[in-house]
Amino acid sequence: MKRRLVVFVALVALWIAAIGAQLWNLQVVRHEEFARRAERQQQRVVELDPPRGTIYDAEGRELAVSMEVDSAFAVPREVGDVAATARRLAPVLHMERAKLERQLAADREFVWVARKLDPPEARAVKALDLPGIYFLQESKRYYPMRELAAQVLGYVGTDNDGLAGLEALYDKTVAGQPGRRTVLRDARQGMAVPPDLPSAAAVAGSDLRLTLDSSVQQIVEEELDAAYTSLHAKSASAVVLDPWTGAILALASRPTFDPNEFRTSSADERRDRPVQDAYEPGSTFKMVTVSAALEEGLVAPSDRFDCEMGAITLAGVRIKDHKPFGVLTVADIIQKSSNVGAIKIALRLPTRDFYDAIRTFGFGEATGVDLPGESPGLLMPLDRWPALAKAYIAFGQGISVTPLQLAVAFAAIANGGELLQPYVVDAVGSGASARALHPQPIVRRRVDSARTVATVQALLARVTEQGGTGTAASNPGYPAAGKTGTAQKAEPGRGYLPDQYVASFVGWVPRDHPRFVAAVVVDAPHGKIYGGDAAAPAFGAIARRVLLAHNVRPERERPDLWPFQPQPQKTTTTAEAATEPAAPPPPGTFPDLVGRTARDAVAETTRLELVPVLRGQGLVVRQSPPPGTPLPARGSRVELVLDVGSKGG
Repeated sequence: MKRRLVVFVALVALWIAAIGAQLWNLQVVRHEEFARRAERQQQRVVELDPPRGTIYDAEGRELAVSMEVDSAFAVPREVGDVAATARRLAPVLHMERAKLERQLAADREFVWVARKLDPPEARAVKALDLPGIYFLQESKRYYPMRELAAQVLGYVGTDNDGLAGLEALYDKTVAGQPGRRTVLRDARQGMAVPPDLPSAAAVAGSDLRLTLDSSVQQIVEEELDAAYTSLHAKSASAVVLDPWTGAILALASRPTFDPNEFRTSSADERRDRPVQDAYEPGSTFKMVTVSAALEEGLVAPSDRFDCEMGAITLAGVRIKDHKPFGVLTVADIIQKSSNVGAIKIALRLPTRDFYDAIRTFGFGEATGVDLPGESPGLLMPLDRWPALAKAYIAFGQGISVTPLQLAVAFAAIANGGELLQPYVVDAVGSGASARALHPQPIVRRRVDSARTVATVQALLARVTEQGGTGTAASNPGYPAAGKTGTAQKAEPGRGYLPDQYVASFVGWVPRDHPRFVAAVVVDAPHGKIYGGDAAAPAFGAIARRVLLAHNVRPERERPDLWPFQPQPQKTTTTAEAATEPAAPPPPGTFPDLVGRTARDAVAETTRLELVPVLRGQGLVVRQSPPPGTPLPARGSRVELVLDVGSKGG
């Protein structure tokens, strides 16, 4: 018995020693390993989206904001009756019941049920009080003005990534840094978010301040929508920019979409047409043709061309005009938009000079605007031009441009000759720490001499006057300058379609002191196909409303524009004196140009075979040489200092 007792005690001792050794191994030697395993089973780190930076318009109005919302997740093991839970949740979340049931039945510790719920949906889910369903707060993007500037702003996906527009291009800037939250399963297998577990707060992204003015954008979209709808067009687009800085004030496309519900929209609705769509510009391109010929000294506004009553035959090909014209001056060719006249002007130009002029105006290359997906248009290399390329390009066929490119080119004429880089984002950051991205306008190049630019300005002003094709672009008191365009649409393999057109108008307003440049393009309008009928009225409506909204008085109500009216003499009535012509300057002396518009002053100095140099905008307030001094030698420079008494003219 004693021996058996000793053996028993020894076995018990060995058993206790083995248990002790195992406990030592588990609790001491392998403590860290098992602690990590327990942590993995009991804890889960959830990454939370940071609030994206706010996008503001030029006046500080919110265009895109981030808000804290609830996201629902499930712990499948705690759900219990999966079928019943799915049946109650599906109608509230507008989800397929079968899909939701599969999610809840997954063999996982954590599954998302619905991300970034709108507040009414979140309240409805919470009211169900379902076991195994929990909530975490995440950041969701909202666009409070809905469709306004939708294609420019773009939209954000569920994972907080920018997927289009500025949201995509500036994603790294506005996205911020994600946060991390540790969730813990408690002793009763419930889910808890203890405050003492590791967590990191999300860091908000940087704000963007845009050049877009939402009031201007609203006007442009309303008028563009009216044209698009009434003309039953395939699409329409418009761009408005400041010709002195390159800042884009509005950019609109139709059809459009609501970025809050971008998943229900089509790719066609989400397309940023003024930047991404290239089309044949038609007669709006005659501005470039005439500008090139004037710059080379090959034509003058008064030169006459036989427009051959509506058709010209080149290399066996008959090219028609939109109506028959006889003999027209260069000024008339632009005003009445003669294709034959434009062709004959272009034929005077060496092909290389014409091509260089086109490139100088920025065609065939991207403008550099800070928006994604910009098209450079299409300009064939000079060595690939077919025999009639110059003739067709002269009136805007055989070349493709974007509405933005055209607006930038016309802005160069409006501002005196500088081709600027357009932009949409003015500053990054908030408050005093905001960093201006464009403290100064970016001048890409000069397009023409001051003399040529002034002449082209005068020619484009006649387009909106009586007898021109763009009279609908002007309003009483708000005269405009610009050019209409009507281009036949081409289809690969079918050539130009006889009944499909793109109508457009590009120009600026007011004519003598431009406040903004705008391009309106209507694709495949029905009923009214010409630029003067389909696009110019929309331009005119936009111009009138925008100028009134910005408190720009009509010219007939602005006596400050005409401060140098002749004073009545004792021997005449006031009415007679107001209509008396100004006394001509003494022969051989330089005239008094103070108080005259830039266009009139340039016309006068050009008549005297002098070269005007313009500084500023508006009316002439100072000149060199002074009035009454002997005329300078032919070709001498004349400095004209302009001012309108207010920023932007």
